Amino acid sequence: MDTTPESYLDLFPLDAIVYLTPDSENVLEDISPDKVYVLGGLVDESIRKQLTLKRAREQSLQTARLPIREYMVKAPNSRNYHSETLAINQVFDILCTYYETRNWPVALKAGVSSGKGYVLREVAEQ
Repeated sequence: MDTTPESYLDLFPLDAIVYLTPDSENVLEDISPDKVYVLGGLVDESIRKQLTLKRAREQSLQTARLPIREYMVKAPNSRNYHSETLAINQVFDILCTYYETRNWPVALKAGVSSGKGYVLREVAEQ
């Protein structure tokens, strides 16, 4: 991994950048080695909806979200809490696992903690 103070906007062509945000209407179906995936980080206790999507649109970037809704369902829980917003390390783990396995259920199971209120669809059906 290389680090730099330069912006990803200055380092990569705009059409190669995909900004990952839980608010995108586009589902990330596969990972392409020709794309650069931006994992947004919000260090704030109260996450503002649409903030990362708005930022990506302002920068004219493609957006995508992880396929949580496609492979997972809301699990009943005492707090009635469900969130598709994940920490950067969770998104990174999901992407790495998917890249290795090419299997979204396996990747999501590895990265989406039970505290988010989601379980794999086949687990819920059992």
